[in-house]
Amino acid sequence: MPKVNTDPNSINELLERSIDKIYPSKEDLKKILQSGKRLRIYNGADATGSQLHLGHSTNYILLEKFRRLGHEVIILFGDFTAMIGDPTDKKASRTSLTKKEVDINLKTWKSQISKIVNFKDKNNPPKIVKNSKWLSKLSPIKLITLMSNFTVQQMLERDMFQKRIADHKPIFNHEFLYPLLQGYDSVALDVDVEIGGTDQTFNMLVGRTLQQKINNKEKFVVTTTLLENPKTGKKLMSKSEGGYIGLNDSPLEMFGKTMALPDETIISVFTDCTYVPQNEINDMKIKLETNKINPKDLKIQLGYELVKIYHNEKKALEAKENFIKTFQKKEVPDDILEIKVSKGEELSEVLLKNNFVKSKSDFKRLIDEGAITRLEKNENINDYHFKLTESETLKIGKKRFIRIVFNNFHH
Repeated sequence: MPKVNTDPNSINELLERSIDKIYPSKEDLKKILQSGKRLRIYNGADATGSQLHLGHSTNYILLEKFRRLGHEVIILFGDFTAMIGDPTDKKASRTSLTKKEVDINLKTWKSQISKIVNFKDKNNPPKIVKNSKWLSKLSPIKLITLMSNFTVQQMLERDMFQKRIADHKPIFNHEFLYPLLQGYDSVALDVDVEIGGTDQTFNMLVGRTLQQKINNKEKFVVTTTLLENPKTGKKLMSKSEGGYIGLNDSPLEMFGKTMALPDETIISVFTDCTYVPQNEINDMKIKLETNKINPKDLKIQLGYELVKIYHNEKKALEAKENFIKTFQKKEVPDDILEIKVSKGEELSEVLLKNNFVKSKSDFKRLIDEGAITRLEKNENINDYHFKLTESETLKIGKKRFIRIVFNNFHH
């Protein structure tokens, strides 16, 4: 059994960063952490897509910090709940996934998370569980008993249900079941703490109530800050909004996407997605606010830190050097034109549509002259039917640049 670290400084640091709220209170959790009791802590995510992104990393970084203190850590892959669909933040019902789709999505999750959470630690290894193990065995009687713990009014208190009622949009019965099933995960795993984004507060508190009623045990709920743009309030890692950095992006793609982040998001990403000490981040914030540092230089540092976590230091250095050589020396404009495309679109069509070329033969001439360059990869495009498959920056001719971003992703 690993020894639990009760160092007050480590505990304070852990509870100060990326955390929005702790239920019932931060003081109560701090007391237990300092008592030396080994806690069972979990975070769950539904397998609705095959790629995890930086927004997910906040919870895994926090889990890893708890694990390093000696606590038991469980990572739950919501394979059963993904087939129902979480109504959180959804103005309309979510489409349910098949078991096959869920299994495909989960294929690379462990390898993506293993860049953050140390699965190789023999002394205190994290556990991975799937909730189909117990949810698929729930009998109708058990389900009805679960449902009897809550009223319809309590479920309707959810703000997104309120919005749907105001908009005269339907709420389906299975959407009431979702929080109960997620809540039952806490009971089945008999956990002490659940970690999740603020958008999961309702579901996690349902789990807290069930844990109290069924196992007669307190469960702490730790809500983490969502990665948002402080100016727009929109989620930063949204596939539909652009700005999506996947945990398994290539080093150059990860670095390039980091450089494309809005300046006002730099501090949040440093805080929630890296291990850079908080006091250093506070210094950066002051320098930014007093114009003592160029945001671009901080983004270069951020790109380096992120690539280092998900690849390694050598790749981080290469990506940084490639960026400086390609962009800063070649003076790519800051206000580069962004074009939203669909995955698999042919470049010739996109350039024609956006008046970058006059005709197909004009496009072919540019290709023949080696005049279209993929800047992040530092290579020319020589295929007339080149299909766009990743976000990237292209140089067309001597002075024109475009940034390709995707507007519809298929899981």
